[in-house]
Amino acid sequence: MASRFRPDFWPTVFLVPALALMIGLGVWQLERLAWKTDLIERIEHGLAAPPVPLPADLGDDPGFDYRHVTVTGRFDAVHAFRLLARVHDGVAGIQVVAPLIRDDGGPAVMVNRGWVPLGPDGRPAPYAPPPEGTVTVEGVARRPLPQGWMQPDNSPATNEWFWVDLPAMAAAAGRDRAAPVVVEQSAGPDRTRYPLGGQTKVDLPNDHLQYAITWFGFAAILVAIYLLHHLRRGRAARKGPDA
Repeated sequence: MASRFRPDFWPTVFLVPALALMIGLGVWQLERLAWKTDLIERIEHGLAAPPVPLPADLGDDPGFDYRHVTVTGRFDAVHAFRLLARVHDGVAGIQVVAPLIRDDGGPAVMVNRGWVPLGPDGRPAPYAPPPEGTVTVEGVARRPLPQGWMQPDNSPATNEWFWVDLPAMAAAAGRDRAAPVVVEQSAGPDRTRYPLGGQTKVDLPNDHLQYAITWFGFAAILVAIYLLHHLRRGRAARKGPDA
């Protein structure tokens, strides 16, 4: 009877919820791993696929995020927006966004024409205006992220934009609405001419398996400590107070 396992009350009270929490977090990380893996595969497939015409009505179709597309129309050169605090190869600059008025009558498409460096005086370097007439733009369709918690508010009155706000940009350009994506224009053959296209960046770290193993490892260590505590306690009890 003395060798029978008898769990202590307080260590057990601590173990049960802590173990449930650690295992739950490990399982959650495995679920995140499956979601992130599927997302990365979808993005890679979209970027590798040949460009397709951007539909006039996208709705909520998630298939047009990180997707090579083409869209035809005329640039509205009068209304251009500057995305501030954009870095390329470690150099500070801006990105230039211009509305493209579609030939098919669909909502205007905001086209990120590319990056422009800042000069020594803090002003953007000279860059080419958008081409005149009807053009076909090739690029990557992106659904803009909402304002980050550390990003300042945009100032349409002074044309200072820190994040892509499609409804506000459409209003500033005198349009009723804009397509729910921004098309990040592909890089042109001349990499010395601004703005520099091809600014799509894919940075999706997938460390969820490592996190899951860490949480399951913590759970195993906690169980080992719990069992070791009771093993030593049981040996001490068998030896008796006079041992």
